[in-house]
Amino acid sequence: MKYKISLFLLLIFALQSCQDEDAKRLAENLKEAKKKEVIFNNINKGWVFIEEPINEVSEKNVRAWAEWRDFLKEIGDKPRRTIGAFQKKSTAISKKTMALNNNIPSEFNQPQIKSRISTLITKIKMLDLFIHLNKIPDEKVTFLVGDINKELVSLERQMDKLVEKSKIPKEQGEADFLKMLDTTRAIPNQVPVPIRKNGQLEQ
Repeated sequence: MKYKISLFLLLIFALQSCQDEDAKRLAENLKEAKKKEVIFNNINKGWVFIEEPINEVSEKNVRAWAEWRDFLKEIGDKPRRTIGAFQKKSTAISKKTMALNNNIPSEFNQPQIKSRISTLITKIKMLDLFIHLNKIPDEKVTFLVGDINKELVSLERQMDKLVEKSKIPKEQGEADFLKMLDTTRAIPNQVPVPIRKNGQLEQ
């Protein structure tokens, strides 16, 4: 009889501890779900890109430069519902940004534009990296979205500056003068080095 009672008590104790473990696990899962919900809401609220061209030059590029058009379209399509959708979108944006290095219109194929595209690529790659971490730093993600917007504005303004500069008429002889300043076109300075042979200089 005593054996049955002790077995019964042991069984109740085991069931109780299992219920406690289940309750703890459930509480942890709820806590984790709430954290994920807060992260999702913060990212969802902060995921606002400037996908509309800010000036006439950028608007013309949308029609003429396919990679620029595709990039703006990609950042304009906001993901919905899940963090997974934001992760997929950031990867897609990263690919479209990399493509901006291809087929740059000749008037914009300048170091100022290339450096801004390079900075934009770096920022978007960082965004893609952060959003794919196990513990997503939502504040860094939303900060980077704002930073990317600044880079976009900077890039579009630089395009506008180049177009405005090209409209200024050059003075007579200015084109030739600029060619002379271009070090890549300079004739290499090859002065023959005299060789000494048996104490005598040879040319």
